[in-house]
Amino acid sequence: MHFQQTRHSFFTCGRGTLEVTETVAEDVQRAGVLSGLAHVFLHHTSASLMLCENADPSVRRDLERYFGRLVQDGDPMFEHRVEGADDMAAHVRSVLTHNDLTIPIANGRLALGTWQGIYLWEHRYQGHERKVTVSVQGMR
Repeated sequence: MHFQQTRHSFFTCGRGTLEVTETVAEDVQRAGVLSGLAHVFLHHTSASLMLCENADPSVRRDLERYFGRLVQDGDPMFEHRVEGADDMAAHVRSVLTHNDLTIPIANGRLALGTWQGIYLWEHRYQGHERKVTVSVQGMR
């Protein structure tokens, strides 16, 4: 059994998605694992990770619009507003989604579906530096 862990920094441009599939795939290749798991963990509470359609960006835009309707910025029911109108909304969006993903590794590659990509989803208006840890374990 082999284990390798790598930490990355990504810079977002504000609310929206950033594809990180290639970075995770490179970590898997460097680890030399043929069969196992890649675990991706985001160290933040106002952004999230998701597996999503990677061919048509309108899917991610539609998700953003849906979440904008579901969790509205500046909703008067929110008490927590330390960093602005999007502060608590970003935390709610994060809780409703995921801060980690586990992807199988087969034949030395991420075993993603044909149209799947790994995305960091920024829930704040402003861009941020986001830390992600990728842990790869399995058989060489």
